[in-house]
Order: sequence, then C-alpha cells, then structure tokens
Amino acid sequence: MRIADRRTRARARWREVAVGMVAPVLAIALWQWVAYMGWVNPQVLPAPLDVWRKWVAYLLPLVPFDQYTEGGRLSWAFSGELPMDIWTSMVRVVIGFAIGAGLALPLGLAMGASQAVHAWMNPLVQILRPIPPIAYIPLAILWFGLGNPPAVFLIALGAFFPVLMNTIAGVRHVDGIYLRAARNLGAGGATMFLRVILPAAVPYILSGVRIGIGTAFIVVIVSEMIAVNNGLGFRILEAREYFWSDKIIAGMITIGLLGLAIDTAVNRLNNHLLRWHRGLEH
Repeated sequence: MRIADRRTRARARWREVAVGMVAPVLAIALWQWVAYMGWVNPQVLPAPLDVWRKWVAYLLPLVPFDQYTEGGRLSWAFSGELPMDIWTSMVRVVIGFAIGAGLALPLGLAMGASQAVHAWMNPLVQILRPIPPIAYIPLAILWFGLGNPPAVFLIALGAFFPVLMNTIAGVRHVDGIYLRAARNLGAGGATMFLRVILPAAVPYILSGVRIGIGTAFIVVIVSEMIAVNNGLGFRILEAREYFWSDKIIAGMITIGLLGLAIDTAVNRLNNHLLRWHRGLEH
C-alpha cells in the first residue's frame, strides 16, 4: 500500500509539472513565431533560439572551438561566466539572508512576546519598514564602499523585515486555548515560550523566511548592478552597455529559473518541517 501511495504521489507530481509547462512552452512558441515572422527587431527582441545559443555560450567553460559552414569558418567563443556569476550571487544571498534573518528572528520573538519591547521598538520598525532597500544604495556605498559589503548590507536589509514582521505576527497570534491549557497544566514563562508559543509561531516564521529569501534574491540583482563587478546583476548591466539583448534575456531567464528552484526548495522544506501542523489541519 505504501509503494502504491508513493507511485500515486509521483504520478501526481509529474502531472502537475506537465500542466505547469504548458504555458511556458506556448509562450516560447509564440515568441519564436513572432521573431520568425520578422515583426520585431531582433536587436530589441531576439528569437528564443538566439537566446538559447547565447545562454549555452554563457554557461560553458572558456573552450572556444571552430564550426565550419559552407560559407566559411565560424568561430564560437564560450565565456563560461554563468556558473561563477551564479555562485557569487548565491553566496551574497546566503550571507545577507543569514545576517538579516539572524537579527530579525530574536527581535521578532522579543517584540511578539513582550508588550514593553513591542511598545519601544514598533515605532522605529514601522518608520523603517516602508523604505525600500534600493533607497539605501547611496548610503551603503558611502558606508561600505564598493564590493561585497554594500551588497550584503542591502540583502540583509531586504530579508530583515519580512522575517521580523512574520515572527511578530506568529508570536502574537498564538491561539489563546493553547496558552490557557498550558497555564492550567502549570507551565512557567520559559516553558510556555519554548513549548507552546515558539512551536505555534513556526508556520509564520517559515512564511517570513520564504518571503525574505525571495526579497533577498531580488535585492542581490539590484545591488550587483551598482556596487560589484561580477554576479548575475552585473552581467545583465554589462550586456545592456553593449546592447547584447540576447545575453540580457539569457540572464533574466537564469534569474527566473534560480528563483523558481529556491522557492520550490524552501516550500518543500516548509512542508517537511510543518508536517505536524498540516496533520492538525486535516
């Protein structure tokens, strides 16, 4: 029975993937048809096949080879920049998110659990929260100069507030039935917090983590266009300077695929960690 259930779930997942691929495939087919008909300037919107060739050249290591055609000899140069750009961008995301979430989590727990801390800190949080991280770019460059520090600062700032606000909401929205039951069983303050409030707030916290990672990934692209000389954002800005529209779109598609992979991984981690919570719901 267990094997049959696994097969059923696997078929359901593949069916879901197949359904999800319909819209992208149709969009690419329409894009290729519009390019083939010559309705748009290829410099403005290159065909998907051209973007694919550029993406492959962007991906493969620096090993140029010669391709012979009837009209002569055509040399293809492969830069191999993409793996390193992905690596540097992801390192910045991980470091910045770890700093932002690491600061937001204890502060959010304190503000959610203590009315006094909330009264002291909430006005400052509500003033700073609406300011987008992009607005801090001039200050980040003045404070940290160029390179990784300003980028990591902006990423940490982008991840900080989603984790903070969701943590506060999770702690402050614990069902009163749990609190009364714990008090009736003699739970003290520390036990109440560790065994009742914190577990009940975990779904909110993980939702904040998911939003924070997405925000961090957005901010890293913007920060790399300003303060560093590598990464996916820098490479897109470089391609814009030379009007390499195929490389711009290749970089954008790479960002989208990375974002999808990160969100899928975080969502599966949330589902795994919240199995007990979903069990209570169903």
